[in-house]
Amino acid sequence: MPQHDLSPAPGSAIQRFIDAHREQGHRCAALDPLALAPTADAAELLAPAAFGLAPDDPSVQGLDRRLKAIYCGALALDASALRDPQRRAWLQARMEEEDDEAQNHGGPLLERLLQAQAWEHHVAEQHPQAKRFSLEGHEALLPLLDALLARAASQGMQEVFMGMPHRGRLNLLVNLLGLPPAQALAHFGADADAAHRDLVYHLGGRSRLRTERGELMLTLAHNPSHLQSVYPVVLGMARAAARRQRRCATLVLHGDAAFAGQGVVMETLMLAQRPGYSVGGTVHVIINNQLGFTEPNPMDGRAARYCTDVARMIDAPVLRLNAEAPALLARAARLALDYRQRFGADVLIDLIGCRRLGHSEHDLPALTSPRLYPQLQRRPTVVELQARDCGVGDADLAARRLAWQRRFSTADAIPGAGRLEANLQMAPPPAAAAPLSQPQLAVLLQAMTRLPAQFEPHPLIAALIGQWRLAIDAAEPRIDWCLAENLAYASLLHAGIDVRLSGMDVGRGTFMHRQAVWHSQNAEHPAVFVPLQQVAPGTARFEAINSPLSEEAVLGYEYGHSVQDRQGLTLWEAQFGDFVNGAQVFVDQYLAAGEEKWGYRSALAVLLPHGYEGIGPEHSSGFISRFLQLCGADNLRVACPSTAAQWFHLLRRQALDPERKPLVVMTPKTQLHKEAGARASLAELLDGGFRPVLDDAEAAPAQVRRLLLCSGKLFYALQRERAALGEDMAQGLALLRLEQLYPFPHQELAALLARYPRLETLVWAQEETRNQGAWAQVRDDLAALCPPQARLVEVSRAVTAAGATASTGLHQRQQRELVRQALGLP
Repeated sequence: MPQHDLSPAPGSAIQRFIDAHREQGHRCAALDPLALAPTADAAELLAPAAFGLAPDDPSVQGLDRRLKAIYCGALALDASALRDPQRRAWLQARMEEEDDEAQNHGGPLLERLLQAQAWEHHVAEQHPQAKRFSLEGHEALLPLLDALLARAASQGMQEVFMGMPHRGRLNLLVNLLGLPPAQALAHFGADADAAHRDLVYHLGGRSRLRTERGELMLTLAHNPSHLQSVYPVVLGMARAAARRQRRCATLVLHGDAAFAGQGVVMETLMLAQRPGYSVGGTVHVIINNQLGFTEPNPMDGRAARYCTDVARMIDAPVLRLNAEAPALLARAARLALDYRQRFGADVLIDLIGCRRLGHSEHDLPALTSPRLYPQLQRRPTVVELQARDCGVGDADLAARRLAWQRRFSTADAIPGAGRLEANLQMAPPPAAAAPLSQPQLAVLLQAMTRLPAQFEPHPLIAALIGQWRLAIDAAEPRIDWCLAENLAYASLLHAGIDVRLSGMDVGRGTFMHRQAVWHSQNAEHPAVFVPLQQVAPGTARFEAINSPLSEEAVLGYEYGHSVQDRQGLTLWEAQFGDFVNGAQVFVDQYLAAGEEKWGYRSALAVLLPHGYEGIGPEHSSGFISRFLQLCGADNLRVACPSTAAQWFHLLRRQALDPERKPLVVMTPKTQLHKEAGARASLAELLDGGFRPVLDDAEAAPAQVRRLLLCSGKLFYALQRERAALGEDMAQGLALLRLEQLYPFPHQELAALLARYPRLETLVWAQEETRNQGAWAQVRDDLAALCPPQARLVEVSRAVTAAGATASTGLHQRQQRELVRQALGLP
């Protein structure tokens, strides 16, 4: 095609004609294989005469043909969301230049397309009743991924982290990652061992790929059927790997309906633009069949409405590609990957094809799409179309398809696939830290409180610094929650263990309970000082990252980070524990079940401020009952510490324990932070560790008739009320604290109960309502441990649907009644 000048005088008719194609060409492009989606009329929108150009001028005709070929063909650029003119100009220049890397790959492309199709036919023949979520209609995805991964390798990437929904997953596991076909099909057996854990189209893996441009690792994250939830998990995995100095890229596949419809997509798109969460851009591939289960989801070129429109919020360009134009796959892949590498930003490939079968293979899609499916049955497949372009006849094509199906029946490894590894977590667990000493804590505190020049702390921080400096050297130091937490992190950093803390307002803490980030009050010299970053610079990293107003995406991100980072401590804190239900998918499907289903070992610590204080049902509960209901098979750790020393040791245990388990902590709010009795002595920090049950140091066991067992701040209310009773009444009462609710500490509690030989009543007391506290889950354990001569009693607030009251007066009356009832008082 002859070249035409695409840089005429600014403002000229020619320039406006060119710009119109650059900006609007995608609306007229030949993107829909079935030509069912409405498109703008190029004769109206992009006609030369509309710009004052002579349509019969040969030069105008040549320019028109070239522009239509570039911008209105089977590959189109939609850069309308880009506000950066430099990025837009770069993309347009790449679209308009000759493709120097274009080669005739017709034969290999046909084989790869045929391989994807033949696998679907093979599964259908071997297991006709199985759900496989077929890739048919989007076979082009396999060679597209080949091209993307080859380009990533050529750009020096060492690892690509990928997430995807279930459609086509089994195909890619076999044909890309190298899962042996027999092993894949074994999941469909009636009593397959692997199927006991999860569905085959949820599985992931890690594979070493040899591309035409180099070698790299590909990690495909496991995922549940909650579409798009894996997206933030993949980004968190990549961020953790990048901290190990690995050059990583992220590649996420989406369904068109889910990308447009699931809120976690929007949350994660925005999250990835923030410091502390960026992964240098993600390449997104939309597997666009213009259908969501039974609901049509067509693009509309006339109105410029697409399923990708949600990505406009982050200025992401879109390459729209007809899935029946396989010759353009490699060019789209190069352009997308190069854009990501150059600008460190997200880019989308909208691969527009069709879904040849129903949502699952046994569905009857013609019931709800009577126009589409009769046409699909008559239409040649992309394999047949590519075979015609390559001059391959029907008999030859059938023979090749049969050869592939034989390979799937007999081969352990498939040509073109990688070598699958089972373990997604390559780093070893943390090493044990050395015991702590008073001089060591003093050195850590000195480093944390040494301010830079011209840094003017807020008066509250200045007072805090003074308290911290005295804390170790005082004759009888009493260490509060804030300092205990900071010292726990400091001791881990000193041992070479990274600490990453993420969530809303975590730098300061919702209740000003952490103070891990200080802001200078000197307006002429503004500065931010992070004390814990001074402890082990160059050895271990501390991050306190204030997240955007999101629970779902952030918890998913931190879960993914914790799965990859086995040498650090990753924590997520909710602003209030109540808000964790905004991330319920990640609690249920990943945190509680990820290890059992997929072998994911996560040590993520989830911090949920919890406690009834009369401020209503939205700011009182970490839903302890829900978490305990999810506990089973040693999957979680659930704790409710009541002292600063317990908090200190719990954090250290979580970081140092080689048995990686997620930890859910019901952390205190204002009242317990201020509780003098919750402060720790220096000896309590230096000696021992976290204790799952705390005994009553004030009780006389031989005289105790009534023993109260509780968790959290309720202990201090009970303790104060008991102290007011007088010695004669108080000596018959003992107060024990259950600090770890799961795994339930049977041995420890049994040993303590044995110290009370005259026990008549064992009371479980909780400040939560009867249906929203721990009672329902600890009842059987307590019943099994209750001495035969004693009776088991439960004391709580009455059952409610909403939970805590917002009336301060009512709260106080309920609390007093609860405390007195627990102590056996009228």
